[in-house]
Amino acid sequence: MILQNYTLVTDFVLVGLPIQIAFLGIIFSFFFVIYIINLTANFCIMAVTFLDPALHTPMYFFLWNLAFLDICYSSVVVPKMLVDLISSEKKISFYGCLLQVHFFHFLGSVEVVLFSVMSYDRYVAIAHPLRYTTIMSPNTCLCLVLCTWVLAFCHALVHTVMTARLPFCGPNRVKHFFCDVKPLLMLACTDTSLNLRLVTRITGSWTTTTMLLTILSYIFISKFLFKIKTSQGRRRALSTCSAHLCVVSLQYGTAVFTYVRPTTKDSLDQDRMAAVLFTVITPALNPIIYTLRNKDMKKALKKLFMRSNN
Repeated sequence: MILQNYTLVTDFVLVGLPIQIAFLGIIFSFFFVIYIINLTANFCIMAVTFLDPALHTPMYFFLWNLAFLDICYSSVVVPKMLVDLISSEKKISFYGCLLQVHFFHFLGSVEVVLFSVMSYDRYVAIAHPLRYTTIMSPNTCLCLVLCTWVLAFCHALVHTVMTARLPFCGPNRVKHFFCDVKPLLMLACTDTSLNLRLVTRITGSWTTTTMLLTILSYIFISKFLFKIKTSQGRRRALSTCSAHLCVVSLQYGTAVFTYVRPTTKDSLDQDRMAAVLFTVITPALNPIIYTLRNKDMKKALKKLFMRSNN
C-alpha cells in the first residue's frame, strides 16, 4: 500500500559513466572483454575445483563459492551497463531498480564475509595443520557458507525495504550506472537521514568489522609464519596468503571508500568510479590472482586441459 500510495515514479533513468561519445565504443569493448574474462575464468575455477578430487578441500570449497559469487555479483550490474552504453534510453523500472539494489548489496555483503571466512581458513591451515581437517570439517565449512549467505541476505533486505518505503515524485535521473542506495536517496521526496545513517552505520560496520576480522587472522598468521623452519614451507604459505591479501585489499579498499564516508554530491561522482573497480575489474582479477599465485590450481588446470584435448 505504501508503494501504491506514494510512489509516483514508475522508472528511473541511469545517468551512467561520464564518457565522451567518441570513446563509447572503446569503453564498451573494454568492459565487454573484461566481463567475458570474468565469466570464463571463474567458470574454469568452478569446473576445476569440482572435477579434481585433489582440490576437494576447505580452501577450494570457499574459492568455488567466491568464483560463483563473482559471476553473480558482476552480472547484477555489468550486462545492464553494457546495454546502456550503446542505448539511447537508459531506463530501468522501479521494481527492477529495487531488485538491483537488493542483489548488489546481498552479493557484496556475502563477498566481504567470505573473505573473513577464507582468512580464518588460512589461519587454521597454517597454525593448526594437524587438526585442520577436523576443525574445518565439511559440515563446518557448509555451515559457515550458509550463515554467510543468510546474514548477507538479511543485511541487504534492510536497505531494500527502507528504500522501497520512500516516496519518489521526480526527478528520476539516478546519478550512477546502476541502482545503488545512496544515489536513490538523493531523489526521494522526503527526509532520508535515517536511510543515510543506516547505510553509513550498518553497511559501514559490516564492512569494517569483516575487514578487522580478516586483518586479525593475518596478524595471527604472520606470528606462525616465523615458526615455520623451512624456507620452502614459508614460501608456500606466503604464496597462498598473498593471493588472498591482494583480492581482499582491492575489495575492502573500495567498499570502505564508498560506504563509510559521508554522502555529498561530489562523493557520488567518486563512488561511480570506485564502483567500476569492484563491479567490473575486481571480479575478473580474482580468478587470475588466485590461479597465477597457486601451484595446485595451475597443475589442476593443466590436467583438465590435457584431459579435454585427449
